[in-house]
Amino acid sequence: MEDFLTICEQAVRGAGAVLTGLFGRATVREKGPRDLVTEADLASQELVRQTVARAFPDHDFIGEEGQPATDGRPAGAEYRWIVDPLDGTTNFAHGVPHFCVSLALENRGTLLVGAVFDPLRDECYTAKAGAGSWLNGEPIRTSGVADLSQSLAGFGLPNVVTPDDPDLRLFRQALGACQAIRRTGSAALNHCYVAAGRFDVAWNYGTRIWDVAAAALIVKEAGGVIDSPDGGGFLVERGRLFSAANRSLMEQLRQLAARRGG
Repeated sequence: MEDFLTICEQAVRGAGAVLTGLFGRATVREKGPRDLVTEADLASQELVRQTVARAFPDHDFIGEEGQPATDGRPAGAEYRWIVDPLDGTTNFAHGVPHFCVSLALENRGTLLVGAVFDPLRDECYTAKAGAGSWLNGEPIRTSGVADLSQSLAGFGLPNVVTPDDPDLRLFRQALGACQAIRRTGSAALNHCYVAAGRFDVAWNYGTRIWDVAAAALIVKEAGGVIDSPDGGGFLVERGRLFSAANRSLMEQLRQLAARRGG
């Protein structure tokens, strides 16, 4: 598994260099309502794909920017790599220096390794199942905050928001319950900040597997708690994620999410 993590970090750092080189000058287009894609997304994903394919040609691969052209790897392979080549595309497109590359490896639904790289801060969050989480090679742990009223929370919203959107409803409830709330524009970094003790809770209803797969493992291995919004446990295939520094905060977050109105 050590080779898995080595390749994982190598891939995200390489992709991060691509993003840094294109930051401030990449072309941008819309792929959906309020949903942007840049040449940087595509170049980053291709670098990750090539890095993984060279090391593990029999592994499957899925990325936010669509499945690359077939290269002989069988669909439904035992191992699957999950990449978000640019988490925080809107930030990137507008020159806001807060974005990352996220990559995870799963084996039939079980996350094995993950890496999230913030290239402008040169911060690489990594995790290996059963071994721990690290930031640039140094172990990280979630915070000791146990009361939601003392917590700093991170959250995200989908590209198109309706008045009854669950993310927005929970945001309204959390305004009076948390010490402060941040919407950073990067789901992966929100949850990695929980792992590193910078945030205490984070939530995303509208994310996909590539947004949070790596971050979910990083939070878990840092001593945090991960769950799905419905309380059924985090599932890689569904992608939606609640994370908290500890079980006490998770329970308080769940109770808050269960309230109506706001």
